[in-house]
Amino acid sequence: MVRLRAKELLEEQGRSKYWLFKQLGMSYQSVSRMLNNETQSIRFACMDTLCQIFHCSPQDLFEYSDEEEQI
Repeated sequence: MVRLRAKELLEEQGRSKYWLFKQLGMSYQSVSRMLNNETQSIRFACMDTLCQIFHCSPQDLFEYSDEEEQI
């Protein structure tokens, strides 16, 4: 399973969900779903913006695990 690490990156940088919401210009609900890994896809433009915001590479944004997440 591929998982977005944006929530961890926010914590590492001492930023809030609200701050990210303002940076991305997306709806708060969409940002919240994305942070909670409740989305099925992410656009390349959003990945690019996240990389710029967090000063990281796409490799830093995602984590892969062989195990399926339990819901």
